[in-house]
Amino acid sequence: MAGTAGTPGTPRVLRAMNDRAALDLLLEHGPLSRTRIGKLTGLSKPTASQLLARLEAAGLVLATGTSEGRPGPNAQLYAVNPAAAYAAGLDVTPQRIRAAVADITGRTVGEYELPTPGRHRSQPVVRQVTDALDGAVKAAGLARDDVHRLVIGTPGAFDPNTGRLRYASHLPGWHSPTILGELAAALPMPVEYENDVNLVAVAEQRLGAARGHRDFVLLWNEGGLGAALVLGGRLHRGWTGGAGEVGFLPVPGTPLVRQVTRANSGGYQELAGSQALPRLARELGIEDVPGGPYAEAAAALVARAADHATGPHRTLLTTYATRLATGLASLVSVLDPELVVLSGASLTAGGEVLRALVQAELEELAASRPHLVVGDVREHPVLRGALESALAVTRDEVFDTSR
Repeated sequence: MAGTAGTPGTPRVLRAMNDRAALDLLLEHGPLSRTRIGKLTGLSKPTASQLLARLEAAGLVLATGTSEGRPGPNAQLYAVNPAAAYAAGLDVTPQRIRAAVADITGRTVGEYELPTPGRHRSQPVVRQVTDALDGAVKAAGLARDDVHRLVIGTPGAFDPNTGRLRYASHLPGWHSPTILGELAAALPMPVEYENDVNLVAVAEQRLGAARGHRDFVLLWNEGGLGAALVLGGRLHRGWTGGAGEVGFLPVPGTPLVRQVTRANSGGYQELAGSQALPRLARELGIEDVPGGPYAEAAAALVARAADHATGPHRTLLTTYATRLATGLASLVSVLDPELVVLSGASLTAGGEVLRALVQAELEELAASRPHLVVGDVREHPVLRGALESALAVTRDEVFDTSR
């Protein structure tokens, strides 16, 4: 590959491009030999050898052993050095903060969960965040300064125009106008903030059901009902960060909710949110409605209904599907996405049975016909998305060998 004649620094830029291509291949495929890297990148053996020597000297790759079981001499294998950098993520809810640290390969090396109910009065948010992060860092055998970047996921969104958290009045302690500055002063690494449902979409786009899709909507139903919008491969956040706050959406079937931010709810949340399912089950005469937190109760009801799919359970499932499709119809009519991903325990518990019902209802209610799928990232999807988001920027910075 040749650059423009006389362009300063072109050989360095080309080397950096080849370095990054090789590192991405090692992340995707795992340990590879010099010959295999050469074939995948189109580089000659001498150039591939120089590349690997350069990356090894920079601490970005390690020799990990030799290939076995093939004719001829065993080949040296190389892999990305896991300790080249670390990134962290936090998933914040009113009940707890879940933290994790991942090495540069994406492997989680430390986790910690900090319960937070009622603690906001005696313990400031900054202390909660640093305690949760330090717990995960300690579990990983690292120090706080070892973390290259942190991404924090919360309900609602920080308004880029004011720096204040909006759309999440139920998250105590996080609404101070100085909170972002206080966190920046307390933490040694760059910190980014993202809506929790947006982070689930990041996880699904990188690891799950939305891989390879550039236009999709993710509908989330767990503690709250929300959506993430990915357009042209990028998250669409809106002017105030509130794109996808569909819980506030006025929909047929519920009274019109005014001053929705004070009520922290709206028509769609009341119609199809997790809290509506136990009430609907009782109205249908279903016995043994689970107690406890409504998100868990809703997921248990949906799972049971999907397993039985007869009588009142079938009615519960079809009614729920109609309610979900009612709000989705507005979204897909405006956005015309290629794909809709159903995520959150109150949706994934229904599996293929619920997905098919929602798909059929949506085709009756909207002219747009996106394909519906159930999300693949089920274990701590907000936290996984936070880690993936932090790792993406960390890799861009650490893997840049042009400097």
